[in-house]
Amino acid sequence: MGTVKHFEEFKIWQDARLLVKDIYKLTSMIKDYGYNDQLQRAAVSIMNNITEGAESGSDIMFKKFLYIAKGSCGEVRNMLYIGSDLNYFQTEKADELIKECKYLSVGIFNLIDYLNKPKSQNKTAL
Repeated sequence: MGTVKHFEEFKIWQDARLLVKDIYKLTSMIKDYGYNDQLQRAAVSIMNNITEGAESGSDIMFKKFLYIAKGSCGEVRNMLYIGSDLNYFQTEKADELIKECKYLSVGIFNLIDYLNKPKSQNKTAL
């Protein structure tokens, strides 16, 4: 895994952390607690799965958790579309967060791709 020694060093974890903060801010005034819970849990799942995978000590397990994190990115995007359609927040805010999720999803995919390459091809640090 390159020169990364702690999960906090991964850019995708840092981005996921910011996304969780933005999601909690976004949902702080929404009274649909079921919606809030689902959206918040999906966002936290991204961050937690990156962490759990990084700490697993195995590239195979790390990839498994990264795929789950990527799936949770999709769930967050889907929930943002729902919230926008229900007028829980402005469409522009949803679009901004959807863009963040897509960027994060690409970063997760890139790490999966890196982990899929033979070790001899992974000469660059993360």
